[in-house]
Amino acid sequence: MTYQNLGTTIPSSTPSGAALLRRGSGAARAGLARYGLLLAFLALWQVGATRGWINPTVFPPLDLIGQALWKGIATGALWGDIAISLQPAGIAFAAAVGIGIPLGLFMGQIRAVEQALDPILQFFRQTSALALYPVFILLLGLGEASKVFVIFWATLFPVLLATIGGVKEVDRKLIEMARTYGAGQTTVFCRVILPASVPAIFVGLQLSATTALLLLIAAEMIGANKGLGFQVMNAQYNFQIPQMFAAILLLALLGLAANAVLVGLQRRLCRWAEAAR
Repeated sequence: MTYQNLGTTIPSSTPSGAALLRRGSGAARAGLARYGLLLAFLALWQVGATRGWINPTVFPPLDLIGQALWKGIATGALWGDIAISLQPAGIAFAAAVGIGIPLGLFMGQIRAVEQALDPILQFFRQTSALALYPVFILLLGLGEASKVFVIFWATLFPVLLATIGGVKEVDRKLIEMARTYGAGQTTVFCRVILPASVPAIFVGLQLSATTALLLLIAAEMIGANKGLGFQVMNAQYNFQIPQMFAAILLLALLGLAANAVLVGLQRRLCRWAEAAR
């Protein structure tokens, strides 16, 4: 589109209707390609449960699940369970991050330490945290402390091993180049090793966040009288299936929110990696 002014053609900066239509069509196609299968699954669930294609007692319609979730949130019944569940998971995850990342950075740079500790780390890694939960209960009692320790045990190793792997995968040519230009050990670590390890560390953080929620639910199902995991089991025992799925959906949403926060933080801290790709 152009404007005529005293014989001079001035281009317009406003996008035309056709351009806006193409842009909206492209966005719709991208959204359909990404979420189309999920939307189809949810629609099939709703229609199948409503028309009796699947057992609505076991898989209630999504509108009933949504109503149960909204009622629990609106009345405040689920807020206390959310706080109770997130507290031990948050403490354990923070402890795993605070120990796993520094230890991984240290082990990744000193090969002798990594070789000495790797066998015991691999052994502990393969030991199921849920199998050790009775041991934590015997030592710490059936309370918050045992839940924190079992979640910490499960979330430590993804962060630790991802950090070690990230340090070991740093391009040695970059380290040699930095030293050639006179960079000391501290500068090499802060300017080369640590930034290059951040993407791998965030992979470990995402795995640990998911593991924290999984172990939290399992721990609350085994020994708790509060929390979202307890609500799932309690609703199942009382055959309140919409409430059970509502608690499961809420757990999934919390997991997605935690993952979105970590992905956003990773993009903010790793802009150089995005630019390189």
